[in-house]
Amino acid sequence: VPVPGSLRAAMPGAVRTLCLAALLGALRAGGTELTLELPDSAQRCFHQELESGVKFTLDYQVISGGHYDVDCYVEDPNGKTIYQETKKQYDSFSHHTEVKGVYTFCFSNEFSTFSHKIVYFDFQVGDEPPILPDMSNRVTALTQLESACVTIHEMLKAVIDSQTHYRLREAQDRSRAEELNGRVSYWSVGETLILFAVSIGQVLLLKSFFTEKRPSGGGAGT
Repeated sequence: VPVPGSLRAAMPGAVRTLCLAALLGALRAGGTELTLELPDSAQRCFHQELESGVKFTLDYQVISGGHYDVDCYVEDPNGKTIYQETKKQYDSFSHHTEVKGVYTFCFSNEFSTFSHKIVYFDFQVGDEPPILPDMSNRVTALTQLESACVTIHEMLKAVIDSQTHYRLREAQDRSRAEELNGRVSYWSVGETLILFAVSIGQVLLLKSFFTEKRPSGGGAGT
């Protein structure tokens, strides 16, 4: 992200380091990303202990396998289902917890008997902390340096979201290309075998046309 020359001159190295550390720390807070393999007729569950009144967000997307769909549900500590979707390719779910305890979210591929799935999910807990410690209680305007930090922070968030989106799209497109390549390869092998079988059949058929048939013996002698 380009920084104006006047701002660079007014920003000492130590201040720039602290600003960058605050930006990266805020971007990494409270998030978990994972890509998992979900075999056919299988289910994978994850558990997270949360306090009451906390917001969490679950984003997921099927990268490869079958029709790129999966079942997903979320349960609260009392076993109540607060979210349930079947055969979804991707979705996003946000919820504010009402009770303290262990929340469970599961991905199920039990409806599929032969297709393995690759599933990506991003689980975020809590609201994003302010980029500046006293930003929520400020009564004065932000300084030029603080405004630049906030702008860079928003740009970094947009870059991370875009990179994640394109990374998932690239993985999904690569999976589809590999699947298509496999189908073309199998079809080519099948056509080759059929061509050999037809060629051998034609050779045998033509050979039978030109084979001399000897008359059967057993005539009476004179």
